[in-house]
Formats: sequence, C-alpha cells, structure tokens
Amino acid sequence: MLKSILIESIFKDLAILSLRVFTGALLIHHGFEKLNDINNFADAFVRPLHLPFPVTLSYLVAGSEIGGSWLLILGLGTRIAAIAILGTMSVAIYHAIATSGFNIYLLELLALYFASAFSIILIGPGKFSADFLIKEILKRKTKTLNSVVSQKLLINNSLSSENKIS
Repeated sequence: MLKSILIESIFKDLAILSLRVFTGALLIHHGFEKLNDINNFADAFVRPLHLPFPVTLSYLVAGSEIGGSWLLILGLGTRIAAIAILGTMSVAIYHAIATSGFNIYLLELLALYFASAFSIILIGPGKFSADFLIKEILKRKTKTLNSVVSQKLLINNSLSSENKIS
C-alpha cells in the first residue's frame, strides 16, 4: 500500500513537471517571435481589438509568454505565471473568434495553451519545482523559530514561577 502511494505521488509530480516544462518550452518561442517585430504584432493583433496602447500591450504579451514560460519551466511563481499566460490566451482566443469565427485551425493551439495554464493554476507546481523547495525551506525555518520561541517561553515561565515562590 505504501509503495503504491509513493509511486502514485511521484508519477503525479512527474506529470505536473512535464506539463509545466513542455508548456513553457513550446510557448516561449511565440514570445520571441512577437519581439522580433513588435509593431507588426501590434498592427495585426492588438489594434483590430481597439485596445489602447497597442505597442505597450504587445510588449506585455511577449513578456508574459517569455517570462511566464521561464517561470513555468523553473516552477517559480508557477501559478502567477500560469495566470499571466491564461490571460494572454484568453485575449488571443477572443481575437481569433472575433476575426475568423470558430476556426479550429486557429483555436486548437490557443485552446491547448489555455487548458495547460488553467490546469497548472488548479493543480499547482508539484514537488519538482522551485516553489516547492521554497515552501519546504520556509516550513523548516518556521518550525525552528517556533521551537526556539516555545523554549524561551518555558524558560521565562519557569523563572517567573520561581520568583513568585521566593
């Protein structure tokens, strides 16, 4: 029983790791493509939506795809990175539907990135991530700090009870 629990946990965490790494590795080049010709991206995708500051928003999109991808790969700030990617994909899906209707060839890749980001938000980074390591380090420091504080309180209580007796 214990063996199956451990194996299930490892497989689950490996699945989450592969989802994070593949999503980040496959999405990152889209951000770099946008940076190569940011004005073209702004003209083709942001201006048709009549959003303000199209070039600035284009840099924001490229940044969320590049930065978010790196953060997913490392597992650092994983949910925040996935939220940024989810927001980017939501607007991209809206753009695709608004300009081309329900064209499956345009929507399928966007929907896969959307679903990946949404899944990562729901399940978290897993044990093979920087987020998990940071959480474990903070737990240990908190546990150590709590034991030191409780020891000092015990000492102070025993000293104050001795002073009351004498």
